[in-house]
Amino acid sequence: MPDFSTSLALLTSPAILFFFVGALAAFARSDLSIPEPIAKGLSLYLMLCIGFKGGVEARAAGFNGDFMGAAVIGIALSALMPLLAFAILKRVRNLDRPTLCALAATYGSVSVVTFAAGQQHLVAVGLASGGYMAAVLALMETPAILTALVLLNGAGRGEPGRRRTILREVFVGAASVMLLGSFVVGLISGEAGMARLELFVGPLFQGALCFFLLDIGLIAARRLMEGGRKLTPEIIAFAIGFPLLSAGVALILARLAGLEAGNAALLTILAGSASYIAVPAAMRLAAPKADAGVFVTASLAITFPFNLTLGIALYTAATIWVWA
Repeated sequence: MPDFSTSLALLTSPAILFFFVGALAAFARSDLSIPEPIAKGLSLYLMLCIGFKGGVEARAAGFNGDFMGAAVIGIALSALMPLLAFAILKRVRNLDRPTLCALAATYGSVSVVTFAAGQQHLVAVGLASGGYMAAVLALMETPAILTALVLLNGAGRGEPGRRRTILREVFVGAASVMLLGSFVVGLISGEAGMARLELFVGPLFQGALCFFLLDIGLIAARRLMEGGRKLTPEIIAFAIGFPLLSAGVALILARLAGLEAGNAALLTILAGSASYIAVPAAMRLAAPKADAGVFVTASLAITFPFNLTLGIALYTAATIWVWA
């Protein structure tokens, strides 16, 4: 049977504790805040580190069938799960179509920070994952947004004149460029490049992650206080239940594809996450009438804390049990 004791190590890690420090500060109505330029810089730095380390590890391990299997599954999940989310959310009353599409995109796309926390947890339980999973992360961000745009524009709610701008934001946005660009740099430079940047992408990464999660805790709690009334019981149930469903589907597909346990666990963690960076940026252009108080708050204030406290440990334990 899987051992859940390592979930305590995840909850008591400095990065996760700083998330709760930020949340408590917000609930106490502290004036603590992280300036927007610094927060954006931290986001880009974390993506650079994840992508670069992934490229280095991918070069050392070599691309193999596991990578191709994980990539195909990841892209398929990101493209198709929003359709299932859309079908489920259509039953929720008082949910307009732009917000519905934004929610579908949010829960089809992925979270970089959940990926980083998942990596830390897998190290704690002794599960090795391939560096190329950073590339899978990058590949899973975009298809969900494109599916949501099809759902939105297919109903005549979109603005055709803005499609080029929207697609540009999706494909060459900061997150995609930084993740894929740094992955390629790590892939080319390999161990020699890692030797030069080891301090920058290693020990300093942990400190930046703590600072970033402190800011995320502040934002999540404040969004919850501001938009909590908009989160109906149905949406709250969806924000917890749908990630569990997505993770379950990913776990089954990973097992059928014969992925290694570490890669399967990380893919399952990704499938169970929800975007609060890439999707809001795209939806700001594609669906300006979508209510961020619903789709951003659901992801950031409900799903993200759930994954940090229970989800990551649960997905990992399920993978260990299935692969045992």
